[in-house]
Amino acid sequence: MGMVSRALLSVLSLSASLASAKTLSQDRKPTVDFKPGNGSLPLASRGSPVHIVLDAADWPGVLRAAHDVAVDFGRVTGTNGTLTTVGTPGNATTGGSSAVIFNVTGISQDWSAGKSAGTAKGTIIAGTIGNSSLIDNLIKSGKLDVSKIEGEWEAYVSAVVKNPTNGTSEALVIAGSDKRGTIFGLYDVSEQIGVSPWHWFADVAPKSHSDIYALRSIKVQKSPTVKYRGFFVNDEAPALTGWINTQYPKSPYNSAFGAGFYAHVFELLLRNRANYLWPAMWNAMFNIDDARNQPLADAYGIVMGSSHTEPMVRATQEWTKIGTGGVKGVDSTWSWATNNATLYKFFTEGAERAKPYENVVTIGMRGYHDTAMSADVQTSVLEAVVEAQEKIMDEVWGDSSKVPQMWCLYKEVQDYFEAGMKVPDHVILLWTEDNMQNIRRLPVGDEKKRSGGAGVYYHFDYVGDSRNSKWINTIQLQKTYEQMSLAHAREANKLWIVNVGDIKPYEIPISHWFDIAYDMDAYDETSVPTWIENWAKRTFSEEHAEAISEIVDTYGYLSNMRKYEWVEPGSFSVLNYEEADKLQAQWEKLGQQAQEVYDNLPESEQGSFYEMILHPVLAGGNFLNVQAAGARNQIYSGMGRSSANTWMQETIDLMGTDHELTQRYHKLFNNKWNHMMDQTHLGYQGYWQQPMRQSTPFLRWVQTAERSLAGDMGVAVEGSNATIPGDDIWHTNGGGSLDLPALTPFTPKRWIDIFSVGTQTFNWNITTEPFIKLSKSAGTISPSSDDVRVYIDVDWTQVPSGFGKKVALNISSSRDYGTQFSRPTVNVMVNKTAVPSDFAGHVESAGLISIEAQHYTRLTPASNLSYTILPHYGRTLSALKLSSPLAEGLTPSTAPTLEYDFYTFTSTTAAKGLNVTLILSPTLNINPKKPLAIALQITHGSSPDYFHPIQLTSPHTPTPYVSPHPHKPYTATYTIPSHVPGSRSSYTCVHYDGELR
Repeated sequence: MGMVSRALLSVLSLSASLASAKTLSQDRKPTVDFKPGNGSLPLASRGSPVHIVLDAADWPGVLRAAHDVAVDFGRVTGTNGTLTTVGTPGNATTGGSSAVIFNVTGISQDWSAGKSAGTAKGTIIAGTIGNSSLIDNLIKSGKLDVSKIEGEWEAYVSAVVKNPTNGTSEALVIAGSDKRGTIFGLYDVSEQIGVSPWHWFADVAPKSHSDIYALRSIKVQKSPTVKYRGFFVNDEAPALTGWINTQYPKSPYNSAFGAGFYAHVFELLLRNRANYLWPAMWNAMFNIDDARNQPLADAYGIVMGSSHTEPMVRATQEWTKIGTGGVKGVDSTWSWATNNATLYKFFTEGAERAKPYENVVTIGMRGYHDTAMSADVQTSVLEAVVEAQEKIMDEVWGDSSKVPQMWCLYKEVQDYFEAGMKVPDHVILLWTEDNMQNIRRLPVGDEKKRSGGAGVYYHFDYVGDSRNSKWINTIQLQKTYEQMSLAHAREANKLWIVNVGDIKPYEIPISHWFDIAYDMDAYDETSVPTWIENWAKRTFSEEHAEAISEIVDTYGYLSNMRKYEWVEPGSFSVLNYEEADKLQAQWEKLGQQAQEVYDNLPESEQGSFYEMILHPVLAGGNFLNVQAAGARNQIYSGMGRSSANTWMQETIDLMGTDHELTQRYHKLFNNKWNHMMDQTHLGYQGYWQQPMRQSTPFLRWVQTAERSLAGDMGVAVEGSNATIPGDDIWHTNGGGSLDLPALTPFTPKRWIDIFSVGTQTFNWNITTEPFIKLSKSAGTISPSSDDVRVYIDVDWTQVPSGFGKKVALNISSSRDYGTQFSRPTVNVMVNKTAVPSDFAGHVESAGLISIEAQHYTRLTPASNLSYTILPHYGRTLSALKLSSPLAEGLTPSTAPTLEYDFYTFTSTTAAKGLNVTLILSPTLNINPKKPLAIALQITHGSSPDYFHPIQLTSPHTPTPYVSPHPHKPYTATYTIPSHVPGSRSSYTCVHYDGELR
């Protein structure tokens, strides 16, 4: 009997969309064009360079950026701009070392007034308020209005000004509120004219233009959303370290992470409107390996920090290599409880060394090199550490409250905070995620009032339990936006730092990260495809931008299904629903799309496209093929299929393809990036750490010189490891039949495989009822033939209404079935089910109903809340979340609801209930006092059942299945004891911080 049900789903969440579609933000507002119009100001043309004028007393980083802009004009037009400084050179760095930025990068400071200015097409005047007489004079004369940015953090204004100086009729003027404001304003021009922030790190070719004009519009760029925006160069071996060792000289401590490398990193950060860095630390010491590193960072305008395990601006390796921890006869125990005097001196030296420069000082203390300080939470010890560190900063800086500081609540450190440990109010609380892009905690209540504010430490790359994630990009940008918009809504926007591993594989996620950190209000849940398309327009030929957007978006969806390091032969089924086949087909299509774009790009753009898009697409698809081929070998060898050996060889061949893709990457641009893809990724065996050498999955060889005991023909069915004729551990009765899943008008086609298990060629034939449709009914298979997949469907016009019985498919071979077996038979239940003509909703298919979250029947808002669709989020079509990220304290009666009408054909009983499975995005309780909860109602008139998907607190709540793999969605399963025809169902999710998929 048919059963009509209505599923009502009401979701309340701590995270949700922040806004509807946004208008063009100021940070992407164009100020240049390539065609004249509306009185635009000519800036440069081929043969007529732009002329850039600055005050010689401005910050060295500003002068350096202006030099870059002059060169960038040359990259675009073929003629470098000229640069002139006026006035007397200053020494405007915090540390008092301005020359290092020019010495390291080999730039001449011969910028005498008027040099080459006579040939200029147009003029740009740039400077920092208070550090540039040029800008200050324009402000005093009323020619430049800086009222909206003056005194702000990293803001700037850009405008065309008439008669800005004697002899200049008009100029594009860029005025920064501080040094980085000016730098960002200058690099904004570079990016607009066609020079990518990734011109060096990803070899992005500059756009070519014959003419460049300044638009007569005023651009006022506000302060960034997040004050400190940076990345962490981490987990830097083998790839980055292997590469850098071939590029730069090593220090006496065997590290090549010196100023030559970091100059490129600093420029990359600034061109991406970032300002903050945690340097490499596995075998590197930023302040020791090259004495120029810290002064160079300061001269560029980069705020330095150190990782969560490196307090007081001292690298981990310093303790054992040059600190008192490495002195013979001195206690080298990294323990405040037993060695605080030595550590106090060590911390003091770090503070004194950092004093002249911009730093965010990491406070607190963990165990040595990313371990826990103790087996239990000892708040008194860590409080003593922080008290001593504050005393040191008082002594060194005069007032510790004026020193930017951060306490990173990473892993076990959060337990100290939850146990009640306090740090000074001026310290930034740096909350973290679980290493797999799921934020663990955010400010709640009075925590938002702290003067130090809060931030987030996030991971694109990770090394550690439960499994590494460090080969290539697997970041889904929708996830990044969703999590960081939640952080922004919860006011954790003082400092964002993301672990990017070797930098190189994460170019696109890094760009996205810095864009949303710079101006979060410019984006929303639907913005990712548009963001990618705009990024593609700036990076490659514009006509391919839409196709590139689709490719990058699809890649994020596919690669984030299961991070590569977690993919094993059994991850995607080759037996059920053709899961592996369908996924491989998606990867193949994606590879074809990416290859087509690559083939149609100008040669100058192909190398960069390979680095950022084509390589990960091809390598990712090939990686899945390795695992799927290994799975087929393992399963098919158990069935005795001769084709198992083909899949064994296929696996080995695909390993060769992986190597070829790596070598192709390494040989780009005359071996520029040799070793950058050295990271091993094939051969994980249930252990968190990387394999030391690439290897295939476990493989088995079938003896093809001997025949199966069941003859030459084997038959297998969808959803089973068993083979007929014969028996095995999956089919032990020795019989010759197997059952297929049922066929109804609402099910997909079913399939069987026919294959060789012997040494002789055979003919096969299938006989069955006339209404059964077969994709093939007869054929010939030899020992070397491919397996044959036969799809089974029904011509429902030939089946009477109400029909429901098993139908046999008799599969015969021209050869015998061994000495004791007979012709195999496959049975399939055929049910001609039907729904009422007026029903609209979701229909049972052989015991299952699968519903996309966004395909609800009706939505009922409540408490001024509704639901937001997150397109392309997660593993399938999309996700749903509440429309406010701050909603808390709702009950099933006050939460908005989603209803899903469905129709079933299967009755349920108390012994065999109706299982409702909600696939939820991985998430955590960001408010420990109000854990996430879901209320689920399945029948009319009953009270909703209420449960917590994370950290269940009541034995009366349903028990969810929580995936042990942090990259997979949580799956909460609820069993309804009985289901009555005509009943209605209601799902209500309350206090849920995440997405329903």
